[in-house]
Amino acid sequence: MMSPVIDSVAHLTPERWATANRLLIRKALAEFSHERLLTPAPLGDDHYSVRSDDAATEYRFTARIYALDHWQVEADSITRHRHGSELPLEAGEFFVELRSALGLSAEVLPVYLEEISSTLAGTAYKLTKPPVTSAELVRAGFQAIETGMTEGHPCFVANNGRLGFGVDEYRAYAPEAAAGIRLVWLAARRDRATFTAGTGLDYGTLIAGELGEETLTRFAATMTGLGLDLDDYLLIPVHPWQWWNKLAVTFAGELAQRHLVCLGEGEDTYLAQQSIRTFFNTSTPDRHYVKTALSVLNMGFMRGLSAAYMEATPAINDWLAELIERDELLREARFSIIRERAAIGYHHRTYEAATAKGSPYLKMLAALWRESPVPGLAPGERVATMASLLHTDHEGGSVAGALIAESGLAPAVWLRHYLDAYLVPVLHSFYAYDLVFMPHGENVILVVEDGVVRRTVFKDIAEEIAVMDPDAVLPPQVERIRAEVPEDMKLLSVLTDVFDCFLRFLGAGLANEGVLDEETFWRTVAACVTGYQESVPYLADKFKQYDMFAEEFALSCLNRLQLRNNKQMVDLTDPSGALQLIGTLKNPIAGQA
Repeated sequence: MMSPVIDSVAHLTPERWATANRLLIRKALAEFSHERLLTPAPLGDDHYSVRSDDAATEYRFTARIYALDHWQVEADSITRHRHGSELPLEAGEFFVELRSALGLSAEVLPVYLEEISSTLAGTAYKLTKPPVTSAELVRAGFQAIETGMTEGHPCFVANNGRLGFGVDEYRAYAPEAAAGIRLVWLAARRDRATFTAGTGLDYGTLIAGELGEETLTRFAATMTGLGLDLDDYLLIPVHPWQWWNKLAVTFAGELAQRHLVCLGEGEDTYLAQQSIRTFFNTSTPDRHYVKTALSVLNMGFMRGLSAAYMEATPAINDWLAELIERDELLREARFSIIRERAAIGYHHRTYEAATAKGSPYLKMLAALWRESPVPGLAPGERVATMASLLHTDHEGGSVAGALIAESGLAPAVWLRHYLDAYLVPVLHSFYAYDLVFMPHGENVILVVEDGVVRRTVFKDIAEEIAVMDPDAVLPPQVERIRAEVPEDMKLLSVLTDVFDCFLRFLGAGLANEGVLDEETFWRTVAACVTGYQESVPYLADKFKQYDMFAEEFALSCLNRLQLRNNKQMVDLTDPSGALQLIGTLKNPIAGQA
């Protein structure tokens, strides 16, 4: 019988490690070339070369270049050469060899290498899973799709760092491990915690609905046994990692003084989502998602939750839900959000007195409850994360291609249905309300019927949306979402987040798979934009002011942000001020109005 210690690294075999390194270097060559950190030298016949900082090491590979300067690098084609000898591919050495080209400082490089190592280990683990085709995956259900993703964010190279997780914790808490977990519950003194809820919801109703009478009775008995009254406290769900690694030690004084009381685990089983700190209730899928504070460094941010920041979350969600409900076009598109209905945060008075706003010490103990999409589904409807469209299986088949095949529709017709459900609400929110989302794959849920995307549900609202109109009238509790953005950068919220960070990959992937040619793909996107604009002629002046069909737009580089500062890529109070804009991209729908 294998030792648990030995078994914990059983996924780290030479073969899987070699495959993981090849896949990561493929992505690095593609995305760093896209961001113009690397300038591959053409060797003819779709062959290219990249040399190290000292020119002694050469990487050769085959690639096709698609719209938006998208490099589709062939993983199996990559070779590495030095002084006439071919060397194995080793991602860590790749970053050291190209550290100057990539702008990796002496301070950032070792931490970035640790994130790369963690990302590689995650890929090696995923390679232990029995291969599942994309066609099988789309039939497998919402959470099977969520835990079956293999790539993570399509743009970021170091996208699964999760610094703080040990190998045992990776297997317990990583989404791809698909291990059910139970949340830890703490009771927090009411004078040290802040609870806020959306319209029509109160603390008692929420907690009773989430925990049930039996668990609440157990928690109350635990408190009584300590000579305490549960009614004097508010309940906070906690990520198990956060309890074992942070709160039990860093908040030891709060626990000793009974400002906080640990009540143990709840009864329900949850699955970690792609965002790692959000959990879906698999015991009772109609119950809320729970988003928890997690002091783990992942993809450019410490994934904590601020008690102060959480306070306005339900009000922001109610405001947006009402806006959507009032808008005829959004109603007709059946567009919706899953609201963050309630939030709670704990105020550690000593840390609050000792640290500045934004400190990780102020983001260790908070949570929010987000609606589940499951109760809103009609018969025949099913849901999947939009990130799954880009997933490609071991045979080269994509989830998007599998859905197109299931639908029986011509690929361009299927695409238009999807764009009407996804792109039109993004466009209308921007043009009618100066409202922008962060509509990447992980933040959008597709509602699918017979393989066709019928509507979309957006999530992660309060932390991600912004209103860019300086004159917009907002309720005081919603004022936080107002953002000052220079005029010439406003439309980048669509052109970067939708075109460059998602449709670029979808279009190139479908073309590479032979499902839909690139020209037809972008012609369909253009037709969707034109169709939307024709449906709302009263916004014609805005369409001229912010031209979706402009010849080019600024290239906004995400990896450059992480390579510069992998602990806080962006100041959330000034998101546009942190952007790395490098040259321009040719707009693939230019001139198609």
